[in-house]
Amino acid sequence: MNTLGKNFVFTSFGESHGRAVGGVLDGVPAGVRINLDMIRETLDKRAGRAYPQPLPKGKGVSPRALREEDEVEWLSGVMDGVTLGTPIAFIIRNKDARSEDYEWLKHSYRIGHADRTYQEKYGIRDHRGGGRASARETASRVVAGSVAQQLLKEKGVDIKAKLVQVGEEKNPERFDEYIAAIQRDGDSIGGIVECVITGLPVGVGEPIFDKLQSHLAFAMMSINGCKGFEYGSGFEGVGLKGSEMYLSDNHTLISGGIAGGISDGTPVVFRCVFKPTASNRKTLEKAYPHPLPEGTPKSELFRGPRQGKGEDKKIVGRHDACIAVRAVAVVEAMAALVLQDIFSV
Repeated sequence: MNTLGKNFVFTSFGESHGRAVGGVLDGVPAGVRINLDMIRETLDKRAGRAYPQPLPKGKGVSPRALREEDEVEWLSGVMDGVTLGTPIAFIIRNKDARSEDYEWLKHSYRIGHADRTYQEKYGIRDHRGGGRASARETASRVVAGSVAQQLLKEKGVDIKAKLVQVGEEKNPERFDEYIAAIQRDGDSIGGIVECVITGLPVGVGEPIFDKLQSHLAFAMMSINGCKGFEYGSGFEGVGLKGSEMYLSDNHTLISGGIAGGISDGTPVVFRCVFKPTASNRKTLEKAYPHPLPEGTPKSELFRGPRQGKGEDKKIVGRHDACIAVRAVAVVEAMAALVLQDIFSV
């Protein structure tokens, strides 16, 4: 499905190399002045054009992400920057798509991507950059999530995410050098994004199937490349004894701000782990994808992700060295969409 929420409802549409990506946001109250500068800032952070120090802008991200203008066109629901209370529809045009880089994928599957599963399930797929499975789709989530964040700020709720680990490196001061080395080697690396939600009152979330952490996990695991979710002490807590956990002075570290699926009034803390980008110079050079089923004309079979002849051959396609860098803005956006939906009941 492409829709999230029951009362504050967001629907995403568009493909990576289609004319545009966009969304429809329903449930926004009338009379709210939208801070367009804030939306611009969140889109720049998602693209890698702006990023908190010490990581420089553009570090480890796809060149396409840096070049896309990401100008939001408001189609409905907003007049002179103020919401009308009607469905808000918007698009972000794809202006720097290079579909020719993906012509070889018409008859091939990349490893670590959704190419094969989409083809097998639907009998058709958009091979141009991965279609809906591309991280380009998350631009619309960031726009909708930014609107949600603005509504939450009026309630005193603040959401802040940051990159806390890249590969095995946990020192933010070394992220720059670490990612640069991976990139020079033609490879990619994963990372962990931590998110802290402050200002939540006691009582957000419902027991059993509507627990707060369940909603957050559902939203985070929908982000492309997210491979795991934990909150509070998470997986590291398995190494602690019960007395060490529950007699700790740092209650938030242990509980994550949630007890019984309900917020306890302390900061909610969770983390998401993101995989290394499946496509990089090394995988494209050495790990050739599987061709389509037998019977496909030989002229149509996979010839490799290179274009040109002889010494002019080159790897095509633009890829992130560390997708976790740009995931920070998406994690914040998805958390905001979840919380605003809960508050809209």
